[in-house]
Amino acid sequence: MLKGIGVSSGIGIGKVLLIEEHSLTYTPKQITDTQAEKKRFNDAVELFCENTEKQAEALKVSAGAKEAEIMLGHISIVKDPFLIGEVDKLIDGGQCAEASFETMCDMFIQIFSAADDDVTKQRAADVRDVKSGVLSILLGISEVRLSDAPPETVLCAKELTPSMIAEIKKENIVGIITETGSTTSHSAILARVLEIPAVMSAADIMTAAKNGDTVIIDGGKGDVILSPDEAQLADYTQRREKLLQERRELEKFREKPTASADGTVYELVCNIGKPEDAAKALEFDGEGVGLFRTEFLFMDKTSVPTEEEQFTEYKKAAVMLKGKPLIIRTLDIGGDKDIPYLGLAKEENPFMGFRAIRYCLKNRELFKTQLRAILRASAFGNVSIMFPLITCVDEVREGKALVEELKAQLRSEGVDFDENIKVGIMTETAASGIIADLLAAESDFFSIGTNDLTGYTMAADRGNSDVSYLYSALQPSVLRMIKSIIEAGRSRGIPVGMCGEAAADPMMIPLLISFGLTEFSVSAPSVLRVRKCISTWTKEKADEAAAKAMSFATQKEVYDYLASLTG
Repeated sequence: MLKGIGVSSGIGIGKVLLIEEHSLTYTPKQITDTQAEKKRFNDAVELFCENTEKQAEALKVSAGAKEAEIMLGHISIVKDPFLIGEVDKLIDGGQCAEASFETMCDMFIQIFSAADDDVTKQRAADVRDVKSGVLSILLGISEVRLSDAPPETVLCAKELTPSMIAEIKKENIVGIITETGSTTSHSAILARVLEIPAVMSAADIMTAAKNGDTVIIDGGKGDVILSPDEAQLADYTQRREKLLQERRELEKFREKPTASADGTVYELVCNIGKPEDAAKALEFDGEGVGLFRTEFLFMDKTSVPTEEEQFTEYKKAAVMLKGKPLIIRTLDIGGDKDIPYLGLAKEENPFMGFRAIRYCLKNRELFKTQLRAILRASAFGNVSIMFPLITCVDEVREGKALVEELKAQLRSEGVDFDENIKVGIMTETAASGIIADLLAAESDFFSIGTNDLTGYTMAADRGNSDVSYLYSALQPSVLRMIKSIIEAGRSRGIPVGMCGEAAADPMMIPLLISFGLTEFSVSAPSVLRVRKCISTWTKEKADEAAAKAMSFATQKEVYDYLASLTG
């Protein structure tokens, strides 16, 4: 058995198809007719863009508009004015188009690969994909095309790029295995959207497997079984059927209210990163949006998006939701999210540094631009504002004062907005948990961000394998923090939601019901599963489970007990 990272859940059983990379080696040539060489390069870029637009259209049909933007992002890369200008300069200096383009791509790949955050590192993979595509055209090499892969195929590759995935026929591919990649890579995202089981970072799969081998992959656990015996095939075939049956069962919860077994109704909404994701939330039967991560609007640009650009995007999401709630989180940068054009200084400990609300309050014009755009969008739907990484009352008061200042501006300009727009906060730091009662007096709602709350409470970086054993929302200290935040909000009469990963954890759900959570904000594909889980608990049974869970002294004891209840 090979072990990798499970990035798209499900079980796939099929035949191996090895995707061998074409050699892109060439002999650099000195160029004398630089104008002709620049034309050759520009023609290659135009053809690459034409091909990529076709791939984006195919992906739009199979996966959705947001996923198609991954491919359109490749066009933005190759048409970047700085990149094109530098390539032209190298060609003017006598380098051939291949060498000039590869030099510039390698420079960007090196810069992005050295970053600390996964989002920026993913850009390195995107540049590699673009580099391969343009060089293939310049060298006259046909790129790998997967549209002819037969049914029951498991694709195996060193790296499966978005451009390759755009070519596949979803119904023929039962699994994906790669030697590189992670849960945040674009290929992993596409695999999840297409609901294809996938395992990445499975070392040596390209040497261990042969074309036509039977293979089993478990995209949840990250297991790869090459040439399984009859017993293993029977076992995993049964597991696969059970998973498919569970998915069919979940469909019974579509268009049903989110309610516990004793009739308490909860709000079940989605986390999104782009306006188009709002449509995906509705498609999966979400009841609105509990977290719109606006930093992705900034990451996709080379300069700060204007008020009009932001307004257009926020309005788009609000209109799509047709009156369902839309909570827009203000810019949350720093930590693992860097936006190069904002010029954030390198910090010793960026997670505890100049980030999120701290950055925005020091860069007021940028912040006010975003707040004005959100206020204007509030005229078109049920929009709320949420401030991230709050640690003290002053931050909430300053943020709210800016909102009121901008309301006055818009009134004087005769611009419509929701006069009663709600302003809430993310409680994701230990400080916010300790003074939750004080913050509740200043806020219209709370949303608990369990990912950061767990990290800050346990002083453990989830990306550090040496301390990852500490990183769990089931740690007694984290559970106590969550409970106290919910109780503080309820005492003040404000709704309390949760937008961290724990909101979709079946082991956490009885505890959250017992503590008094009112809103669960989860990824769109998790909606029906969470709704079903909530429906199995009464308040009485949840209280019993919570009392027992909170009596334990260690995370393992809590985990073992809750696992025994939820299977």
